[in-house]
Amino acid sequence: MSLCVDVFVRDANGRFRVLDVPEGCDDSAGFESWRQAVWGSDTARSLGARFLPVLAERDLYVEAHEVVDFLGEVTLLRANLERIATTTWRPRELAEHRSQIERRLDNIEATALRAQELGAGVLIW
Repeated sequence: MSLCVDVFVRDANGRFRVLDVPEGCDDSAGFESWRQAVWGSDTARSLGARFLPVLAERDLYVEAHEVVDFLGEVTLLRANLERIATTTWRPRELAEHRSQIERRLDNIEATALRAQELGAGVLIW
């Protein structure tokens, strides 16, 4: 099982609708095990991450008004990619683990930028 990252919008009644992933975009946010092993890791938390660690407990809904702060968290994690890669559980070699985290951060950031452009939110589930 894999985590997906998507853009969502809310209607006037607060119900949400997940938007289709645009052609050529990747919606992978990592493996299901990354909820705890990477995004909810002690390392991510120690860096000050507050959004992605929520995945250790439940799906993450980043509301439209939080997307700017969420993008800041993605930037923070990207700046500490080496530390995250070396201190989190991995079944593969370090270089591949680092590359996979970086690719998922790229996907998450691209989705958040689309959400920001649309005045929408980000869902990781």
